[in-house]
Amino acid sequence: MKFADRLQNFGEEIFASLNVKKLELEKQGRKIYNLSIGTPDFPVPEHIRKALTESAQDPESWKYSLRDLPELLDAVCAYYKKRFQVDLHPEQIMSCYGTQEGTGHLALALLNPGDLILLPDPCYPVFQAGAFLAQASPWYYPMVKENGFLPRVSDIPEEIAKKAKLMIVSLPANPVGAVAREDTYQEIVAWAKKYDVFIVHDNAYSDIIFDGNEGKSFLAVPGAMEIGAEFFSLSKSFNVTGARISFLIGRKDVVDAVRLLRSQIDFGMFIPIQKAAIAALTGPTENVKKQCMEYQERRDALCGGARAIGWEIPDAKGSMFVWAPIPASYSSSMKFCLDLLEKAGVLCTPGSSFGPHGEGYVRFALVLPPDKIREALNAVKQSGILE
Repeated sequence: MKFADRLQNFGEEIFASLNVKKLELEKQGRKIYNLSIGTPDFPVPEHIRKALTESAQDPESWKYSLRDLPELLDAVCAYYKKRFQVDLHPEQIMSCYGTQEGTGHLALALLNPGDLILLPDPCYPVFQAGAFLAQASPWYYPMVKENGFLPRVSDIPEEIAKKAKLMIVSLPANPVGAVAREDTYQEIVAWAKKYDVFIVHDNAYSDIIFDGNEGKSFLAVPGAMEIGAEFFSLSKSFNVTGARISFLIGRKDVVDAVRLLRSQIDFGMFIPIQKAAIAALTGPTENVKKQCMEYQERRDALCGGARAIGWEIPDAKGSMFVWAPIPASYSSSMKFCLDLLEKAGVLCTPGSSFGPHGEGYVRFALVLPPDKIREALNAVKQSGILE
């Protein structure tokens, strides 16, 4: 059988190949510090788990859901008003099985083959995958050190801007850890209106921002609702990554288009998961703020600890990731990752897997407590890999 040509766009998933090497070393009795995948190690709050398990006891919960529960949509509206000062109508909201699934469906709903989509480089790989699924033409705008790892729409050539149909923005940014300045979103909105480009913002990390700064919604910017939508995820704020709870929020016609496509593919989010989402959105959030401070302690342990042993890693501004330049003696981030794993037992992700501008960097996920991070850095120091 000859399979679909689109599969040629997708190679072996980088985490899978690194995990094979990790397992080999663990079989040899080696201690591995896994800082590669951004899966929170904090517990799921009890009230969220309780809401799911109680709903699961109801036989009615096991039928097709067919729609988002009205109380779930109301909970999102109330949360956005309280958390971001954004007024929403339930028709501007739809659930997704995680932003990863949502991004793929959005691209299929909005883009025709050959349409131009603007993607950050480096970026989370699913943004590129969505473009490939829709057979769209990606154009990559750089997220580099010289720009503070922020998008600079003024640098996008006018001939590209005029052709572009969609632009994906992700702030706080995975993998680079950048956080939008006050004027960043304003510039993007003005540019999008000028060139009639629809903006899709990935807002997964608005609750993990450091040094006293406040996470925001793109939709809070005046005019953003006219030209944009954003994905809002509960995964990182409430540690429910496996439940895949995300929402597409924004301009009604766009949400309607994605909802129509999705109705042909599945029957809606499992009711107990919807109940868990309602509990998260309407319950206490003090732990979310406490957790952010714990992420900052991990950031400080990693970045400050690295600088103390001669590895100049700048402080991440937000997200649960640290973007680290590789030592000058290396030209390949993948080679450095493999050597770091082999020599020090520290597992991270090569920057090259996030796009061409990711080469020269590696990404660390802040998924170990500070004492373990300090142990990992000591192993790096003892390995001599930085010399």
